[in-house]
This record gives sequence, structure tokens and C-alpha cells, in this order.
Amino acid sequence: MTAGAAELGSTALDRVLVLEMVRVTENAAIAASRLIGRGDEKAADAAAVEAMRDALNQLDFDGTVVIGEGERDEAPMLFIGEKVGKAIGTGPRIDIALDPLEGTTITAKAGPNALAVLAIAEEGGLLNAPDVYMDKIAVGPGYPVGVIDLNRSPTENVQAVAAAKGVTPADIIVCVLDRPRHEALIAELRGLGCGIMLIPDGDVAGVIATTNPETGIDMYMGSGGAPEGVLAAAALRCVGGQIQGRLLFRNEDERARARRWGISDFDRVYALEDMAKGDCIFAATGVTDGSMLKGVKRRKDGTVTTESVVMRASTGTVRWVSGEHRHK
Repeated sequence: MTAGAAELGSTALDRVLVLEMVRVTENAAIAASRLIGRGDEKAADAAAVEAMRDALNQLDFDGTVVIGEGERDEAPMLFIGEKVGKAIGTGPRIDIALDPLEGTTITAKAGPNALAVLAIAEEGGLLNAPDVYMDKIAVGPGYPVGVIDLNRSPTENVQAVAAAKGVTPADIIVCVLDRPRHEALIAELRGLGCGIMLIPDGDVAGVIATTNPETGIDMYMGSGGAPEGVLAAAALRCVGGQIQGRLLFRNEDERARARRWGISDFDRVYALEDMAKGDCIFAATGVTDGSMLKGVKRRKDGTVTTESVVMRASTGTVRWVSGEHRHK
């Protein structure tokens, strides 16, 4: 594994080595990779969940899953509220947001940008978001605070980002999930002459892409899972950028679910630090090849290779980690 020594800070995360988070996402990615292209989304997700849970339970902390696979009655493992770690009651108390396989459909179809994703923070540092949709808008670093605003129209937001960048709206590229619900958004953006990168799945990767100039993506817009919004916010806390999110509720059952997690203002717009505050560590490992990370590969000699990224907010450090696993 090519990376420097794990970093230490002055927070409750001191005892959680940065590279340990990478090992957790590597385990999930390797497990899911065995089902790439097999057409079975549930099996791929289950394999990633079990592998991530096993890895988390080897770590010396008192962890609580605040963003997970769903509520306990829906998810047998890594459900919201589940305790993980081998130092429950004695170790540092850590909140965990995770998506063992972001892109289950992508994996089943052998498409690009499937990831195993994890973020941790000190207790109380991550928004305990219910498993509902969230309307999101995000940009990468380098823009004035407030350049994006969910209370403005897509046209107004593109115009603001274009002005801040010193270009015309036609020079802006927006990443949008390819869904029927986004037809009006896509039509409005194309009316401005924007370039649109439509992605089939994986909106954590879509948001993070705004931080990498090599992707050419300036903005992310549209609705996706609220849990993925929190994971993306944790990554942006580490590398810079802005994100806003507003929970979307389709029925009273989803509002009741939100109330159980302490949410009463259903129209609130959450800014970056409302979703992820304090020190955070974000880690992701590629399952399939993507714009940010290469996927898991198996060599003839049985060696498995992985590519991961791990970031820490308190130091602003980003590490790219290449792993070779000879017993997987």
C-alpha cells in the first residue's frame, strides 16, 4: 500500500487511523467486485455490506451508524443506529456515514463510477438524515461563499457561477442524474446552452467531481438520496467546495421517518456544515473504473489491486492509495 503514515490531530479521531478507513472501503469494494456485471444488485450490495461491517468491527472505537442502509426493520446490517467497533463503551465515540456500494445498478451492469464510500466524524458531526430524497446543488472550491442557493432557480445559479468564474453560462458544465424527474431541469439548463453530463447513478461521485478540474464539471444539480448528500458534504469539508440540500418528502410516512430522527423543519435548506461539521475523514475505493478512481482488478497470479482516496478535514490532506492484496 503506497501512502504515508496516518495523520494525527487533536480530536476524537486521533485514535482512528486514516488508513484504517481505507481498509474498510477496500474490503467492501473487493467483496462487491466479485459481482460486477452479474446482474444481481442485491447480492452485490449484500456482499459489500457484510465486508464493510466486518472491517468496522475490527477497529478500536465506539461507532454509531448515522447514515446507513436504512432503518433496522429494512436493513439487517449497517442500519441507522447500529453500533460497530470493538471498543463500544470504552473507545472514542464516532459517527459513521456509509454507503458500502454506491452504484448497485452500476455494479450489476458493469458500468462506471461504482464506489465503496465511508465518512466518519466526532459524535454529532454528521447530519442524521432519513433515507429520503434530497434536492442538491454543489460547486467545487474557489467560489465566493453563497454563490449557489437552492432558493434560486437553476438559471440564476448557473449565471452566478458563470459570473464568478468569468465565463458565460454556455461555458458551464453541470452534472445531473439521468432520471425522468429531471426532465424540466435538463430542459432549463440546455436552454441556457449549458453542457450537461448525465450520469446513470452514483451522485456522491458526481458531487465530488466538481472539485476536480480534470473532470470539467462545474456544478452538480438535482435530487438524489439524502444519505448520499451527507457523504458528499463530508468529502467537500475535506477538499473545499459548497453544497446545499433540502429534504424532499413524497408522503406522510417519509415525514414521520424524518420526525423520528429529530427533523421538524421540512423546508430547511442545509448548508455544508449543517451536514458535516468539525473534523471529518472521508474514504472511497473504486469498485468499477470511474472518473475519480480505478476499479478493482484481479491479476493472473491472484493479486487484487485497488485504488482509493482518503481525505481529512482538519489537515486538508488528500491521499491517493494504491493497494495490492494477495490474500483476497
